[in-house]
Amino acid sequence: MTTPHRFRRIALRGASVAAVATLLAGCATAQKTASDMAKFTSSTTNSSSMSMSSGSSSTTSAMIMPTTDSNGGTVTSETIGGLKAVPTTVLASSTWQGMRITAEARSAVAFDVYNGTSEQEVKPGPNTSFHLMVMLTDAQTAVAIPYASVWATITRGSNIVYDERQWPMISRYMGPHYGNNVTLSGPGTYRLSLLVSPPVAARHLEYANVWLKPHRVNFTFRWKPGY
Repeated sequence: MTTPHRFRRIALRGASVAAVATLLAGCATAQKTASDMAKFTSSTTNSSSMSMSSGSSSTTSAMIMPTTDSNGGTVTSETIGGLKAVPTTVLASSTWQGMRITAEARSAVAFDVYNGTSEQEVKPGPNTSFHLMVMLTDAQTAVAIPYASVWATITRGSNIVYDERQWPMISRYMGPHYGNNVTLSGPGTYRLSLLVSPPVAARHLEYANVWLKPHRVNFTFRWKPGY
């Protein structure tokens, strides 16, 4: 027979074993949790480091943001692609059926032409004079007008010195425009002719019956390298 004293010893022994087992299980769980947390922390730290490193390595060149000169034009404090920065200067402006057509010149820049499947970089040559930008905007709201096409011809006297398509472009600090790099034959007076073709797009009714035919505007401007 089991005496009450022996029964109590067995019960106490069993409770002690259970307590030790629970304690060991708790320690194991705590160690596993600590290990998992360490792994998680390490993984998160490595992931963050990789992400930051990736972000840094993917930025091959800093964006050069413009400032303003005494005339209100935008300039850069550094060269772009080896070319001296010049102010952004309005060459001329005209309005056609509520469309503001503005021609501007600024530092020549490299740009990518994307044809839907691939990109091709176009770099300015060492003698490039400026980047010609043609802005088409609503004269009342100043909202850019896309989906048109612009052809630019520049003459000096009877000589054609530039006759090229203006690419539809997007730019972080120049905004949507139609642009291309231009090389002139030196300082002097030039004639700029812009052929603006109608925007090929569905239109809200406020733009019904306007800009339905190609329109040509002619400007005269003086060019001096370096402005």
